[in-house]
Amino acid sequence: MEDKDVIYHDNLEKIDMGGGVIRQDFACGKNMNVLHWNISDGGVVGDHTHPQEQFGYVIKGGFDLHIGDRHVILGEGDAYLVPANVVHGFVAIGETEAIDVFSPVKTEFPWTNK
Repeated sequence: MEDKDVIYHDNLEKIDMGGGVIRQDFACGKNMNVLHWNISDGGVVGDHTHPQEQFGYVIKGGFDLHIGDRHVILGEGDAYLVPANVVHGFVAIGETEAIDVFSPVKTEFPWTNK
């Protein structure tokens, strides 16, 4: 395994997305990318869409998730799948940590402060 194939969490830049949302870009391949999120209690990622499919896993905390016409509460160990172009949004329940995988690669985050 090459060094570029190993990702050390402590070495990743923390990108302040605003509203208590911190993103770290874990990995990016040709067809997918992986993001790590830390979101403060009550932090919001407002309703949005994107052309990528999105898989997410809640490591700690939880989400009040709006996806399409559904509204669900997710906790530690739960996961979600967002189809392409479906409206969705998140509100963190407690200090929340999550991982998202996007395919194809997602590079645009219109709500970011950067």
